[in-house]
Amino acid sequence: MTTHASSNLPGPSSPTTTPMAPGSLAISPWRALAPICGIVFMEFLAMGLPLPVLPGHVHGTLGFGTFVVGLAIGVQSWATLLTRHGAGTWSDRRGPRSATVLGLGLSVLAGVAYVLSCAVAEPSASLGVLLVGRALLGLGEGLVITGALAWGVGLLGRERSGLVMSWVGVAMYGALAAGAPLGSLLHARHGFAGMSLSSTLAPLMALGLVVLVRAVRPVGGARLPFHRVIGSIWLPGLGLMLGALAFGAIAAFSTLRFEQEGWSHAALAMTAFGVAYVLARLLLGGLPDRIGGARVAMASAAVTMVGQLGMWLASSATMAVGAAALTGLGFSLAFPSFGVEAIRRVPPHNRGVALGAYAACFDVTMGVGVPLLGVVVGAGGYDAAFAVGAIMALGSLLVAAVLQSGGQRTPQ
Repeated sequence: MTTHASSNLPGPSSPTTTPMAPGSLAISPWRALAPICGIVFMEFLAMGLPLPVLPGHVHGTLGFGTFVVGLAIGVQSWATLLTRHGAGTWSDRRGPRSATVLGLGLSVLAGVAYVLSCAVAEPSASLGVLLVGRALLGLGEGLVITGALAWGVGLLGRERSGLVMSWVGVAMYGALAAGAPLGSLLHARHGFAGMSLSSTLAPLMALGLVVLVRAVRPVGGARLPFHRVIGSIWLPGLGLMLGALAFGAIAAFSTLRFEQEGWSHAALAMTAFGVAYVLARLLLGGLPDRIGGARVAMASAAVTMVGQLGMWLASSATMAVGAAALTGLGFSLAFPSFGVEAIRRVPPHNRGVALGAYAACFDVTMGVGVPLLGVVVGAGGYDAAFAVGAIMALGSLLVAAVLQSGGQRTPQ
């Protein structure tokens, strides 16, 4: 792949960015990424705040069954999945700042819908307003994350796309980790309405950070049809899709595995996963850019596979916690590693659509793969989820090996 000798930035004639001092972002990429990560953090804080209390609100307060609880949780992910293409197209045509601002605005409206649902006395009507809010938040999430990734790559250049994805991921998972206990605390002190008001304020505050980020212009050029974009990035997307099932297995079934075995401190498995995930992103996030996405993806998938095998064979809580940490360490770099390969396969003016399509591969695993994993659990027990996770991680490793052997395709 051709790079600039003196900088990772596009050259002066590139239409990707507005004019700026040469090499400024090469000196301080963190200054460019910090407000973008702040925007993503506040957006995902709005997502994380309701998660620990939403099931209890729908089931206990409104009186609906577990299917409706699952519907209330899942409608956000499905809304995100179904609008990834539109979010990417908006970012490509109108610029990533426009996509991000629109997404934050929709997320503010989602919080308003949460608050309004508390004022509706009839349970079914209250649920309906709440579901509208969940769908709006899904739309907002898709626009914000696609816009933020395209914005970061547009500012720092394709050569640092792995770094952008790594740090945006830290902001995402850090916000989700912080949002859960904070949401529980706000709910305990101020009720569902008070928690909902906070989830409205978070994206509203993020709008204030938008002015701190230099805008990038939409890149000119003929837009590829969506099926052509999918055809270009499907292999890296498949690698992510297979590897992501390990995260789904940990998130959905690690606590239940602990309970089944009679082990204490079930939450430690998810905590260990999260700590290892964030540390790997912080310490190793630049590796995909430096040594190649496919190579890092191979190592990432191998570590993930070992972690899942450890969860499958665990005979104690200590072993299971260590295996969960290994899984987090491995999976942490899967998204930026395969993402680097995806970005290199499309021209700059289709970058937003490509990022949206690539991120949708993770949504498919969460929305389809994890429920199917539940069928496996019903037949083979909770440990079977991690055996399947190990097999899928092996598949992810093989995909990465194919990418490595095929070299790096750069659009002409």
